[in-house]
Amino acid sequence: MSRPDTLSSAAERIRRGVAPSVAIPEFLDMFYGHETEARMLMLRDEPPPTGDARVDALMGAVCEYLAKRYGLAGVPGWASGADRFLAEPWFTTESADPGAREYLTFASPAEFSRRNIFTEAVPLRRASQAPRRGASA
Repeated sequence: MSRPDTLSSAAERIRRGVAPSVAIPEFLDMFYGHETEARMLMLRDEPPPTGDARVDALMGAVCEYLAKRYGLAGVPGWASGADRFLAEPWFTTESADPGAREYLTFASPAEFSRRNIFTEAVPLRRASQAPRRGASA
């Protein structure tokens, strides 16, 4: 099975049983490998419901975050739909430590925290984005 080339196709894969921790990073690898025009198309179509409210809200956060971070022509309207927000907070750490949760509360980008998703400050990093050793600036 090939990597998802749209956020919608990543959601389809999740609906078919692929873990979000696999499908979303695979989508990100594809997204980061394309230019601006293609990136907007990769976010345009609304992902179908996955059956998991957290993942559905996460799809909205990912879309908005990527569109804003990469200066795309706007955030697709579907990303602000009611089903793209959580009623209860979701801390993406497995730690029950109150300090970890407090850190995530303040570190989370607005695109995530406004959806009640609390995660690290740069949540969608991929190894392919890391500067290469010995590369000149």
